[in-house]
Parts: sequence; C-alpha cells; structure tokens
Amino acid sequence: MSETLKGMVEALRTHRLFAVYTALVALIVLLAIFAPYLAPQDPMEGDMKNVLQTPSAAHWLGTDKLGRDTFSRIVAGTQVSLFMTLCLVLLVAVVGSVVGIVSGYFGGKVERVLMRFADMMLAFPGVVLAIAIAGILGGSVINTILALLAVAWAKYARLVRSLVVKIRNRDFILAAEVNGTRTRDILWRHILPNVLPMVVITGAMDIGTMMMEIAGLSFLGFGAQPPTPEWGLMLNEGRQYIQTAPWLMVYPGAAIFLVVTVFNLWGDSLRDVLDPRQD
Repeated sequence: MSETLKGMVEALRTHRLFAVYTALVALIVLLAIFAPYLAPQDPMEGDMKNVLQTPSAAHWLGTDKLGRDTFSRIVAGTQVSLFMTLCLVLLVAVVGSVVGIVSGYFGGKVERVLMRFADMMLAFPGVVLAIAIAGILGGSVINTILALLAVAWAKYARLVRSLVVKIRNRDFILAAEVNGTRTRDILWRHILPNVLPMVVITGAMDIGTMMMEIAGLSFLGFGAQPPTPEWGLMLNEGRQYIQTAPWLMVYPGAAIFLVVTVFNLWGDSLRDVLDPRQD
C-alpha cells in the first residue's frame, strides 16, 4: 500500500498529464465538500414568483419549475452525485476483492461456488438487472447503491481471483505458510498488497461509469428522490421542459459530462502510472 502511494506521489512529479488530471479531480472533490457554502442560494428553497426564469445575473443558470436556482442545485448535486459514486466504487471494490481473494487463495469448493455465482451475475445485462433490483427495493439513494453493488462486484471478484491465483504458489507465500504465518496475516501482508494496485486502477477507471449508471437510475426514477439535487434526477425533472426551458437539461447534462470525462481521463493516466505490467 505504501509503494502504491509512493508511486502516485512520484507520478505527480514526473507525469504532467496525471498531475493536471489529479488537480482537476481534487478541484471537483473540494467543490463537493464545500458545496453547501459555495451555492449562492438554497438549492431546496423554491420561489413560485421565479418559475422557469431564463439565465440572468440573479440566476446564472436559470430556475426550475419550482423557482429553485439551477446553479445552486448543480453545485449541491456535485456533493450528492460524487458521494454516491465514491461510496459505490468503494463498496464494489471491497466486496469484489474479498470474494476474489478468498476464492483464489483457498480454491476448491469455495472457489467453485463463489465463481459460479459471479459468473451468473455477469451473465445478466448489468443495467437491466440493476433496474429490476432498484425497482424491487424502491427508489432511494441507498437502494440505488445496493442495486448497482449487486451487479458490479462480480467483475472485481474475477479480476482479483485471477491475480491471487498467479501469486498463490510463489516462493514468498509458500515460505510464509511453512513458517506458520497465520492465514489472516498472509492475506493482509502478502496477498492484498499485490492485488491492490490493480484494484485501485480499476476502481478509478470505473468512477465515471458508476456515476453515469447512478444518474441513469435517478433519471428513470429509481435513484435519488425529489427534492434531492442529484444530476440524473434534475435531468428527469427538466425533460418535460426541453423546448421551453432547455437549460434545465443542458446544464445538469454538461455537469455529468465534464465530471465523468475528468474522472475517465484521470483513471486512464493512473493506469499508465500504476499498472505493474508496464515495467
């Protein structure tokens, strides 16, 4: 883990594009953290006197059907959307990694059962299955995360399992077993550090995809519920006004596009920096 952090720090010094993308990611994260203080108006407070106002000095990106400031809601939506996405990626990486490590290290019936279950999950169209699960659980932020977690962990499990199988019989693992090292310590000290870089790379590259899927479920009504300022939900609320108030869809859509693009570029550059196959 320390080597991974050292590699990222060194990359910031030597890889200019990675440094630029990291700065943009840091800017987005800071925007999300301080969103309540940066929004010029209350994103939840409506004013029926200002319904569907065009962009102006008073409302930079116009107002919605309830007179709420669109710019304030987009800024607040940064916190909601990014928090949901990072929680989802973290949960998917942890669950998938645990299943993959257990399967790859212990093998036998444990591996067959877990991997067949993972294969079954991968056989279903991910988005369709997520919609079905979210529909059963009901629309909410937590249920959206659980629905996407249920369909996304299998990819990480397969990836981590393949990495563990490659190092399972290496000399340093066998030496630790011969010396009587506890299984827990072997997994924590020897297995995890060897699979962590690839998990970090995969997670970073999946942030944009996960954000799109969360926004998609919210757009369909299975994610965040009104009056939560979430970008996918804002697109859903603005679609009926696409001809009379196009800014209600243009600006939330632009926010999703920009943030997803930044994280995708950052993930690609992080892969170039940390991928051990590029030695």
